[in-house]
Amino acid sequence: MAKNRKLLAAPYLIWMIAFTVIPLLMIVYYGMTNRDGAFTWDNVMAMARPEHLGALLLSLKLSISCTVVCLLLSYPLAMILRGRGINQSSFIVFLFILPMWMNFLLRTYAWLNLLDDGGILYTICENLGIPTISLIGTNTAIILGMVYNFLPFMVLPLYNALMKIDQNVINAAKDLGANQVQVFFRIILPLSFPGIVSGVTMVFVPSLTTFVVSDLLGARKIMLIGNIIEQEFSTADNWYLGSGLSLVLMIFILVSMAVLNHYDKNGEGTSF
Repeated sequence: MAKNRKLLAAPYLIWMIAFTVIPLLMIVYYGMTNRDGAFTWDNVMAMARPEHLGALLLSLKLSISCTVVCLLLSYPLAMILRGRGINQSSFIVFLFILPMWMNFLLRTYAWLNLLDDGGILYTICENLGIPTISLIGTNTAIILGMVYNFLPFMVLPLYNALMKIDQNVINAAKDLGANQVQVFFRIILPLSFPGIVSGVTMVFVPSLTTFVVSDLLGARKIMLIGNIIEQEFSTADNWYLGSGLSLVLMIFILVSMAVLNHYDKNGEGTSF
């Protein structure tokens, strides 16, 4: 019986090996070799070049900004949902999940139509006599696109962590004389910390590595590290340099996952 159960995991293992492990090994191979197949660190060390390092620092700046904005928007919202006793199967929670079912590219194109010169926002400002602002091709447009696309990944872990807090613990703190501020900082915030870490990780990692949002909303004027890696694979046909730069980004991903595993060992913020 136990052997039969193990056999049920075979399709998953085959899938993981074929589409996760082997591609990762290929990235490691290309990143650590040159066109002659000889071992080299040059592809990884290329991240220290001014154009690559500048793109990485800008990517870190925008991804951190996106993460902070998502956290500031999501925590009060998650608190409101918890305070109203809205369960996980409610229609309101479904509305937050619904955008995740749409194509990522279509969602980004929607913001392109909103922010572009002659777009919806531009036309409204023009008709109202308000000075028009050109946002396409700016860091602001990229952050707006990131926040819109990745906001659900922050809301849901926070909401899940807050819903798991026992109301009796909060009532006990109030009975012992704690006010609302003390209850929040000493009870709610510490107990929701796994959800915060989970949400920060789930937003920071994709926003750091994205290239579609910056490609469209940045009007190809702003080069993030994701854009450079994408161009090395698709345009320059240099898999070796692209893989080397990807290995550097993988360090940030592994560090983020290690932090998540340390502070959310029981999956309190990720299970939904």
